[in-house]
Amino acid sequence: MHPAQPSNPRDVLCDQGYCHFPGILTPDMLTQLRRATDALLDAVPARDRERFRYQGSNIAVTLANPVLAKLVSWPASLQALASLGYDAPKYWSGYIISKPPHAPPLYWHQDWAFWDDPISAEPDPAQLFLMYYLVDTNRDNGCLRVIPESHRRRLPFHDQLPSAHTNATYEANPDSIVFSTHPDEVDVPVRAGDLLVGDARVLHAAHANASEERRTLLTLWYFPRWRSMSVALQAGATKAVMTHAPSSEVKADWESLLLTSVEHPNPVPFNRVPGSHLKP
Repeated sequence: MHPAQPSNPRDVLCDQGYCHFPGILTPDMLTQLRRATDALLDAVPARDRERFRYQGSNIAVTLANPVLAKLVSWPASLQALASLGYDAPKYWSGYIISKPPHAPPLYWHQDWAFWDDPISAEPDPAQLFLMYYLVDTNRDNGCLRVIPESHRRRLPFHDQLPSAHTNATYEANPDSIVFSTHPDEVDVPVRAGDLLVGDARVLHAAHANASEERRTLLTLWYFPRWRSMSVALQAGATKAVMTHAPSSEVKADWESLLLTSVEHPNPVPFNRVPGSHLKP
């Protein structure tokens, strides 16, 4: 269940590490996204199915696909970000993460990749994930698990986990601590078309999909307060990943979302291991 949430979703996000916006996608958009993602998932080679078995899939969002590009600039989602106080976000990247029937759980991890920068200690998130589930999702078919407040407070668990999305997690044994139950975790069930907004620093995982159907979600990454980030951090972020040009069908909606390359003699390095900025 979702924890009791204050009336202001920004307070929820900063306090818990995530917040929930119901009914963001229209039924027609859900249908378009299901068709687009099913076609891509059907084409995943066997080697990738094995490598990303805990995620289920790890397909980069291609902005040449007009349906996926439309999601990145979806007006209701940008309005949700604006309601949180982020009216000038920048899009970074996105992935299709789909658990097939009877897929194993996803390992515990956090995704913030610039822990060497002092912004990591600030209560306001420097990076957000926007998660869209394309089916109703609960404990039985692989809903999200979150450890609230883990984005701002170091837990012993942080030092027990390997760096995310490396061979240490891709090849983890099923009895590894990365799949364990944590006493502070909460389940985050959602309806198809809802939006989950989360701080990149928050520890999260997902249950196994014990159902007979795919459980597909799209995770899109944004820098919500790009203009307040240091030039060194901007340079590190654009060096780590740059988005491709969007489809011409939706390009007009993209001008304010696109990143441009930033140069700095000492860009903040890509580092997913929490350091001194995360305090007990």
